[in-house]
Amino acid sequence: MTQEAADAWQGWRAAAESALYGPEGFYRRPEGPSAHFRTSVHASPLYAAAVARLLCRVDEALGRPDTLDLVDMAAGRGELVTGVLAALPAGVAARTRAYAVEIAARPPDLDPRVTWLTEPPRPVRGLLFANEWLDNVPVDVAEVDTAGVPRRVLVRRDGTERLGEPVDGAEARWLDRWWPLPDEGGEGLRAEIGLPRDEAWAAVTGTLERGLAVAVDYAHTRGSRPPFGTLTGFREGRETAPVPDGSCDLTAHVALDACALPGARLLTQREALRALGITGARPSLELASTRPAEYLRALASAGEAAELTATGGLGDFGWLLQPVGVPDLLNA
Repeated sequence: MTQEAADAWQGWRAAAESALYGPEGFYRRPEGPSAHFRTSVHASPLYAAAVARLLCRVDEALGRPDTLDLVDMAAGRGELVTGVLAALPAGVAARTRAYAVEIAARPPDLDPRVTWLTEPPRPVRGLLFANEWLDNVPVDVAEVDTAGVPRRVLVRRDGTERLGEPVDGAEARWLDRWWPLPDEGGEGLRAEIGLPRDEAWAAVTGTLERGLAVAVDYAHTRGSRPPFGTLTGFREGRETAPVPDGSCDLTAHVALDACALPGARLLTQREALRALGITGARPSLELASTRPAEYLRALASAGEAAELTATGGLGDFGWLLQPVGVPDLLNA
């Protein structure tokens, strides 16, 4: 890269797009995302088992079709889709067409039943599941200047920032509706302009002919937007300053309420997983004396379930449920 390119100013959306998905981007690195951050998928196989139960509910709602689609958006190295296939009843697994959607190359040891794609298939009849995908759809950042005007934040490859032009057009309208910034007394307040995520979610749900689309992510809603935004970086398991040079993940929480299309429902991961049978309840102490090995397994499972549903942790993640031609499948 030339010094001129390294010194160039651009909005965070363009900078992150290149840093994450460019030829030498973070998500093309051979070690995969799991080397840098831990998601619910990596926390416990209970998560994949819960998604498998949800797929079975979709299957029932569709009348047990001859083929049932499972689409794993932003599949990483295929950990979730592999876990779901392993957790499915044999009869359902035999009818399931599994797809992993990811820009990185297909892992050499991936289950051969999984079709590896860079774009979701079309049409989808089944379950489209996007676990921590939308937070990595790059967005621009706005900051209020001394005159109370929201301006686009520009950044160089080393992470240095300055304010650029005022936000206008569709992005300004999105801010007014979903993340309004004050005209007075708001200098330094920030917002992440989530319009590209709304469009990305609408596009992938548009592939769903019948079934359920689910987005799971760090989230906030209009009544609780963070005043200074959430843009951050992750490298080797640690949160770090967001620097768009390809060395770290770049992520920002998602305004899931803005993404929601008509008929959608928002709930927490804690609510969703409990509706799918993941409670975190500890096993009876009586089991410890009668079947100690079973007790220890149940205790470990309860600990994993507690992590997945924890207040202040993974349990606070947002789930956006977008049904197409099926009823409410969680009843949470």
